[in-house]
Order: sequence, then structure tokens, then C-alpha cells
Amino acid sequence: MSVLIAVTALPCGLVIGLLLGALGGGGSVLAVPALVYLLGQSPHEATAGALVVVTVGAVTGLVCHARAGRVRWAAGAAFGALGTAGSYLGSRWSAALDPTVLMAAFAGLMLVVAAMLLVRGLRAAREADGTGLPGAVPDAVAAGPLGDSRGASSSVSPAPTRPVRVAATASAVGLLTGFFGVGGGFVVVPALTLVLGLEMPVAIGTSLLVILINSLTALGTRAGTGTLDWPLLAGFAACAAVGSNLGNRLTSRLRPQALTTAFAGLVTVLAVAMAAVAVPHLWTP
Repeated sequence: MSVLIAVTALPCGLVIGLLLGALGGGGSVLAVPALVYLLGQSPHEATAGALVVVTVGAVTGLVCHARAGRVRWAAGAAFGALGTAGSYLGSRWSAALDPTVLMAAFAGLMLVVAAMLLVRGLRAAREADGTGLPGAVPDAVAAGPLGDSRGASSSVSPAPTRPVRVAATASAVGLLTGFFGVGGGFVVVPALTLVLGLEMPVAIGTSLLVILINSLTALGTRAGTGTLDWPLLAGFAACAAVGSNLGNRLTSRLRPQALTTAFAGLVTVLAVAMAAVAVPHLWTP
């Protein structure tokens, strides 16, 4: 890894880690555009490399949440196992897709993430105004991957478990991870709360186990299909882990809703820029 690439990669990893730690999820969606547009990797290399960053973040966060007793191992393992087929298919589909189409689809994913963050932020603001509880924060920022839960102490009433619904949801989450190389925590956490009836802090901790299983499956599927710049990714992931720890501490000093809104704005700007580059080429012969 050259000095120039290192100087670019390490701050990128640190910023992504800060967002992950501060918001409790969503920051990994920035890994792919950073690897493509700042570090010069192809879309296929970037989506595969982003899985390495996601895996490291998931392991680091899982250890901390497990120590706090916020991981339901059986439920997470079952949900992750059900998602392996989707992760496998998503990885195969992504590898066979035209790079331009892949980046256009990723821009669409980023817009969905931004919209979900904004909706949750507005909902949390309304709940805080109505209940007078200052700790009410969006689902995505209820707990950081490396620290204790923040707010979100309300419980979710357990719903009857429907095997078909659980399998379909898990497969969709796996497909998302395999196809785009993202953790998908913004989908996994709501799925665990709504489908399995887990409380929010527990859902966040358990989601890391699901993300880890899906990411490892996707990485195994992509093994041998291309070369990864391991020194670059190792430095990138290490800085993301450090930044995640720092971001987790930062949240106690900043308003989570302000961070969520700022992050959603950043993701929207990046998505529009990516779409402006990729979409015109879809119709180019």
C-alpha cells in the first residue's frame, strides 16, 4: 500500500468508524463510494472489500454487546443461517452485474438509507415531544456497536413467530449484504424487533451476529473471484474500528438527532452524485 493511498485510506476508515460509533449503524454504506471514488477500486472490488470492513466492525461490536448481555445467540444464529442463501445469491448476482448498473443500484440504496434515517429521526422527535422523554432517539442510534445502549429502553411486545415470514425476511437481509457489501443494520434491527419481538438494545446487539454470518458467507462466496488489496483493507478496517470507539464516546456530547440528520444529508448528497455519474452511462451503447 503506497504512502499516498495510506494517507487517503486511513482518514476515510476513521470517518466511517466515527459514523458507525456515533449512529450505531449505517456508516458502512459509505465504504463502497470511498473505495471506488477515493481509492480507485472497481465497483466489484469495492463491494467485496467493504465486506471486510463490515466483518471487522461486526466482530468488534459483537464482543462488546455480548459482554453486556445484549446478544440472543440462538435467535441471531438462526436468523443469520436462514440468510446465508440470500447472501450467496446476492454475491453471485453482484459479481455478474455490470459495474455501472451496480453503482446506480447502490446510489438507490443510499437514498433509501437516508430516507429511513430521516423518517426515524422525525418519528423520534415527535415521540420525545409527546412523552417529554429526552432519551427518545431513532432506532438506528439507540446503541452504538461498541458501547452501551443509549435511550431506546422501550420494549417491543412479542409478536407470534411466523416461520415463513422469518425465513423471507432473513433471506432478504442476506441478499442485501451479499449484493451491496453492506452490513444492512438499518434493515436487520427493525426486522429483529418486528419479526422476532426483541427489545431494541438486544436487537442491535443480536443484529451484529446476523451481519457477521451474512458477511462471512458473502466473503466466502466471492473468494477466488478476484483479488483484494489486503494491506489497504486491513488499514481501512483498523481505522474504522478505532473511529467507531471514538464515535461511541462522542455521542454523549452531541445530540443524536442532529447527527442522524447530518448523516442522512451526507448520504443523500453522495447518492445524488453517484447517480449523476452512473445513470447517464446506463443508456450509453
